Amino acid sequence: MSTELRHLQVIGIGTGDPDHLTLAAVKAMRRADVFFVLGKGNQKDSLTRLRRDILDEHVRRPYRVVEADDPWRDRSQNQFAGYTDAVHDWRRRRADVCEELIRDELTPGQCGAFLVWGDPSLYDSTIAILDGIRAREEVAFSYEVIPGISSVSALAARHRISLNRIGGPVHITPGRRLSETFPNDDGDIVVMLDARESFRHLAGSGIWIYWGAYIGTPDEILVSGPLDEVSGRIRRMRAEARAEHGWIMDTYLLRINTDGAEG
Repeated sequence: MSTELRHLQVIGIGTGDPDHLTLAAVKAMRRADVFFVLGKGNQKDSLTRLRRDILDEHVRRPYRVVEADDPWRDRSQNQFAGYTDAVHDWRRRRADVCEELIRDELTPGQCGAFLVWGDPSLYDSTIAILDGIRAREEVAFSYEVIPGISSVSALAARHRISLNRIGGPVHITPGRRLSETFPNDDGDIVVMLDARESFRHLAGSGIWIYWGAYIGTPDEILVSGPLDEVSGRIRRMRAEARAEHGWIMDTYLLRINTDGAEG
């Protein structure tokens, strides 16, 4: 029996633009023998196609792509405790799928890779899932993480703004926790994973929003301006985009302008 370890790479690939790949990400992809992809249904086939397009453009050596269905996740929970339990349950089932892929599709001594949207350290479960699999001690492997351009960085770049103002911090929160965070007297707020459009509950002069969806893809949408003026427009565009594509990934920055001027 081989004493060699399987090796995995968790590669941040940015928000969809092949040009967002770092040189480190490209070099890591070129070391991989197998790429694992968890599909999210027919409505999100475009996400799988984007991964394959990235591989076609940057990887010259022979490789395999192994796909599996991502387990269903209960997104109906509103309370934090219920939401946390639902996420832990989903991660356990996702770990079962990933463990089977690693064991059955990756030979000891080979290198496998997960291509992660944005950056693996920011609101992504891959690192936690691999740690959970290692803790089970059923299949041995090592892994490394290659950072990527996050949707937060891409949002700021596309709007040509800085995330922070002079000497100020930036708070990053999921949409379900926005009501606990806003207003933030000590800085600005980046909101991610906001399926419920939490910004619609905010009102007041001086609040600016910098919003973006499908950032880095051909379907990119950007809106910025006083929240009271553009909130309705964002909600309409968001609904239209979701209806067209079957899914949406968006991120936004909320900023209170104490001087009444943009930015």
